Amino acid sequence: MEEEKVRVPEKFKKLVDEIEKMSVVELSELTKILEKKFGVSAASMAVPLAPAPSTSSGQAAGEVEGTVSVILASGGDQKIQVIKALREIDQNIGLKEAKDLVDGAPKPIKEGISRKDAEEIKKKLEAAGAKVEIK
Repeated sequence: MEEEKVRVPEKFKKLVDEIEKMSVVELSELTKILEKKFGVSAASMAVPLAPAPSTSSGQAAGEVEGTVSVILASGGDQKIQVIKALREIDQNIGLKEAKDLVDGAPKPIKEGISRKDAEEIKKKLEAAGAKVEIK
């Protein structure tokens, strides 16, 4: 499937750039806030928030050169410890969101981050008992 090049109007460029930097958890939280604020449902708005990065030179879809994603494969046997570790990694995530991530594994935790940062996150989560993949 060929990706469509999206032209972002100048007045929205800064906003789109900020949204592209957000993690999946942050985007989910933003969506919930906007739904409440404006009384709408994101499900009824079939408009993507940000264009997907283009793929080239054999890169996987959604992977930008030099960046990776951290995927929580399993919460393991010590889910409470994993939830605490998630909240330590991302201080903007609430208790319910962290619990939902652990219960809904496999789920992406952070996307578009450096391999070094991904390895640090993986170490913290695995120390808490989670199974983590870096892609």
